[in-house]
Amino acid sequence: MRAGRWWIPFVALLLVPLLSGCLLISGEQTMIDLSAGTGNLSTTFVGAEGGEERTVKVSAGAATLRAIVMISLATGDLQIDLLQPDGSLAFAVTSQPDAQVTRSNSVRSDANGLVRYRVSARSARNGEFQIFFQP
Repeated sequence: MRAGRWWIPFVALLLVPLLSGCLLISGEQTMIDLSAGTGNLSTTFVGAEGGEERTVKVSAGAATLRAIVMISLATGDLQIDLLQPDGSLAFAVTSQPDAQVTRSNSVRSDANGLVRYRVSARSARNGEFQIFFQP
């Protein structure tokens, strides 16, 4: 290593925790078809690692909706958490490799009509998740 650049590996190690809150998805394709509190969000991907909180607009204002979440993937782990407006967990769905997992429950949108959900992946490959919303 050249003199004066000894610090680069240490800086890289310090930045690793900052990246742990990131979701890296390769080959992601997302389709959203929502209107008046009904519809679906569908995402397929080749690979995923990490975690991220996302939002989707499902209504004009605050509403209670029924959400159905389906997950399938070839390998790894994937979890979708639907969150209430205050950040508490409404419900979670965890994958099982080579199987489709489905769960439903109610979730509330915030005053702006947004529903928050968190995607967490570890070595997830060739997967898909869908979230259906119904009034």
